[in-house]
Amino acid sequence: MADDPQRNFRSAYYEKVGFRGVEEKKSLEILLKDHPLDLDKLSTFSQRFPLPSMYRIHVWKVLLGILPPHSDSHTRVGGYRKGQYQDILEGLEVMRYINSSTPSTHIYLRMFQLESQLLPRCSETSPPDEENEDFLSIARAMEEIVDDPVDCYWLIKCFVNQFQAKFGDSLPHLPKSLEHYLSQEEPRLLTHLRNSGALALLPYSLWFRRCFAGCFPESSLQRVWDKVISGSCKILVFVALEILLSYKIVLMGISRPEGVAKFLCNVSRRQPANRSDCFGFPLDNNISLPDPAGEH
Repeated sequence: MADDPQRNFRSAYYEKVGFRGVEEKKSLEILLKDHPLDLDKLSTFSQRFPLPSMYRIHVWKVLLGILPPHSDSHTRVGGYRKGQYQDILEGLEVMRYINSSTPSTHIYLRMFQLESQLLPRCSETSPPDEENEDFLSIARAMEEIVDDPVDCYWLIKCFVNQFQAKFGDSLPHLPKSLEHYLSQEEPRLLTHLRNSGALALLPYSLWFRRCFAGCFPESSLQRVWDKVISGSCKILVFVALEILLSYKIVLMGISRPEGVAKFLCNVSRRQPANRSDCFGFPLDNNISLPDPAGEH
């Protein structure tokens, strides 16, 4: 297939006229016809290309284990997931942890805590701690992407569980990895951040623990999450790096570390000065940094 001149011509033509995703969509549709689905191939595809929006949620559910590789079981398993969701919801209502005025994201948190055997006593409930705030941030972002509450809960739960299981031990090392790549790309900026004391105050929790939830518009965030769900932790480093590179002129002009942290926490409200899409590199591999598919 790789040597098919007709296919190569079509690919080049589609990309030239702005329909780059046509061939990728066809390739994904072929993968989704496999019986059973090949999780390795789906993961590789998701690492290399942004998922078409019409298939994104379905692929996420398969990669996160919400649906099994055997497509003929999807309807039945989907029914089981819905039933389990309803049982947990009703249990929390009976125990009076939730009511009609409870925000949906807090309902998801209580459901997650119940299933994880971490549900506090009603008399001991307190404002969410940092770990719960991470969950709620991801839940709020997922809610903007997924309409169905059953799918939304299962995606939040499995996303959080998979992320912690696969990458929990790697999270403390991501800031150093970011420093390494920044020293290669823009050493002057790294020196400025280090000397000003801002390096230690970069929003690492927002970037790495919350996977940029609340930082980007959903249209960009879901493309980052395509990579995380399919197995790339380093993509978070590359996206953080691209943010720093995109705003390097502004950051070089901020001397107070608190000012740098505040600016970067509000990055979603700004447009980069030097490009129309500051997420171009990690998602489309437009600049010469390591391929995230090769470094997890």
